[in-house]
Amino acid sequence: MSKNLIKLTLELVKPQFRLNLDHGHHGIGHWARVWRNARELCEAEGLDPRVPCLFSFLHDSQRFDEGSDSHHGTRARVWIEKLFLQNQLPISIAEFHLLSLAVEGHSHGQTEAHPIVQVCWDADRLDLGRVGIQPHARYLCTAHAKKPETIRSAYLRSIQIPIECRL
Repeated sequence: MSKNLIKLTLELVKPQFRLNLDHGHHGIGHWARVWRNARELCEAEGLDPRVPCLFSFLHDSQRFDEGSDSHHGTRARVWIEKLFLQNQLPISIAEFHLLSLAVEGHSHGQTEAHPIVQVCWDADRLDLGRVGIQPHARYLCTAHAKKPETIRSAYLRSIQIPIECRL
């Protein structure tokens, strides 16, 4: 499931992505680490990884710049809605709603939401080391993400100098 879903998602995202895909803070390296974090969190929390997989590769897809782009989540949600209505995303209506909530709210600092949405937000927040921020448990949602060892391992992954990332 995951490899086909990732391939499909990247085929949709790459042609229209405005930033540096390979070397930016919000490009493919970040998406891959968010997906790595999401898989771990889904396994620990006993959740289906389908929505977090899509979130990982779509949540920053509509950024205009690497800095403060406060509306990128809303733009991504609108774009995802178009894709869904054109039957380009193989998800149910319930999954679409969860994905929409996760994408639109991922940079607002919320912690209360459906468990799938929480996993999405945590997976992204655990990768903040790439921009010089150490994740803190008070800003995370799930029990597994709040564990010191989870924070530490995700942080260490996020600050590594990226090697070419191939999905």
